Amino acid sequence: MIITQIENAMIARLKQGLGELVREVRSYSGELDGEPARVIRQLPAVWVTFGGIQGSELLSTARNKWRDKGRFVVIAGTRSVRSDEATRHGGAAKNEVGSYQLVYAIRRLLGRQDLGLPIDFLMPGAVRTLFNTEIENHAMSVFACEFDTRFDQVALENGRFPLSAADLPAGHDDRIFSDYSAATSPDDPEWLSTNLNYLLGGKEPPAAEDIISHESKS
Repeated sequence: MIITQIENAMIARLKQGLGELVREVRSYSGELDGEPARVIRQLPAVWVTFGGIQGSELLSTARNKWRDKGRFVVIAGTRSVRSDEATRHGGAAKNEVGSYQLVYAIRRLLGRQDLGLPIDFLMPGAVRTLFNTEIENHAMSVFACEFDTRFDQVALENGRFPLSAADLPAGHDDRIFSDYSAATSPDDPEWLSTNLNYLLGGKEPPAAEDIISHESKS
């Protein structure tokens, strides 16, 4: 699924690009909702999550293909035992990474990247403050960095269900329907031949006929 692929690719690039700036880069799983002491111990850290579809636009006159605008959010968190300012600006020691530095690094690494996927370049968007607070004598600063991209989707024909797993290539997203015993539709019959009739003056019977055979996919 393209959303999963994008999130995983963002995580992989940030892991490689951020190096020792953070303790971890991973998919967000509610880490900021845990016990304060546990939250503090994880920082500095970066988490990635899908922020939703912001809109869609039709791409074809057949109205069976559209382009989704997807938003992804990178959460960057830092801490400091010195001050609220230090948690944002950073400190003299190597391990005193500031949240402003992390925001810069994240936008620098992800902006205008397609991550090797069939998507538009990631476009940096809003950066929002989530927390600027103090927990157990530690100042904590957390920002959310938004990135937008676009990717194409193809609709099912009106009234039809996805194909069964037997008619789909390995790894196809639509296999999820067969895996959970959902409704499927049979594949269209193969186009095996084309019959061409040549009419002189538009009158029957045909003056000549060609039959073009097409190779079966099976």
